Amino acid sequence: MVFNFRRIPFLFQYTITLLLIVTSSVLCYLTTDIIGYKAVALILLVVVSLLAMLFDILPVLLAALLSALIWNFFFIPPTFTFHITDGEDALLFLLYFLIASVNAVLTVKIRIAEKKARDKEEKENTIKLYDTLLNSLSHELRTPIAAILGAVEILKEKNVNVSEDVKNELLSEIDIAGNRLNRQVENLLNMSRLETGMLKLNLDWCDLNELMYSIIQKNTLQTQTHQFEFTENETLPLVKIDAGLVRQSIYNILYNAVQYTPKGSVIKIAIAIQDEKGIITISDNGKGFPEDEIPFLFDKFYRLPHTQSGGTGLGLSITKGFVEAHGGTITADNAPLGGAVFTISIPMETTFINNLKNE
Repeated sequence: MVFNFRRIPFLFQYTITLLLIVTSSVLCYLTTDIIGYKAVALILLVVVSLLAMLFDILPVLLAALLSALIWNFFFIPPTFTFHITDGEDALLFLLYFLIASVNAVLTVKIRIAEKKARDKEEKENTIKLYDTLLNSLSHELRTPIAAILGAVEILKEKNVNVSEDVKNELLSEIDIAGNRLNRQVENLLNMSRLETGMLKLNLDWCDLNELMYSIIQKNTLQTQTHQFEFTENETLPLVKIDAGLVRQSIYNILYNAVQYTPKGSVIKIAIAIQDEKGIITISDNGKGFPEDEIPFLFDKFYRLPHTQSGGTGLGLSITKGFVEAHGGTITADNAPLGGAVFTISIPMETTFINNLKNE
């Protein structure tokens, strides 16, 4: 979290201002014979500039005025008096006060202008993000709802004879559309949990091999169009993770792989334990990613350009949030021989079954 100095109470700002100016002046006074009184003006001007970058206008103007008076009284000959006998020193004093004051005002104004520009940019980005979300949801929700309503309407029609094959096809359409709706609602709820900090890990012992099989079974419809390859790793110990979050993370990646690869593509899943970390690799033999798009793959609402319509662009962002909630990392890259590769690395407490029984 970035600390906002402008939230410091005025009294505290004045106190810090006085302390910095007085402390700097004392240090300069002790070294005047070495640096000379004219160099003191530059040092005090730097202190005023630093204060201008942090505090509001009134404490900064106080710093400019106070530093000018201190420089005059303690450093400009004759010292310990506000009288200046040398014309060059008098001009230098006036220039110092003018530069310090103008610098203070301009620096504060620039900082305020930058803050307004950042706020405006953040507001515009937020509007763009929500426009993207609403546009995506208008398609993602309306399409399955229309499919469900259309299928139900046909099934309810009394004057139309519907064969068993047609009924099964309509029920399949309702099932697909229902799952699609459920997936979008889960994505929105999961993103809300991540953004509000309400996500809490439910750690428990898990068999990664069984977890992978259950995820592939959940992708029953996708296995009809794509080939999933997973070889069980019999040497794996049990691991302590939030199986629900890891399952959803991997499912999101597999779903994306199915969406963005041609029918008949091969999607491979590999798991291993290395250096007390679970390594899950998911690769496909599709076209891979445009190199310049890879840094944005895990951004909220991001979708690859020139791809088929549909999707809110939340899946990979949620996956990244779930993985990082475990203290892990996720990366995406292109495979040397073509296709995309996702690598998940999660610190995992491990135990073999014999050890677990003894607990």
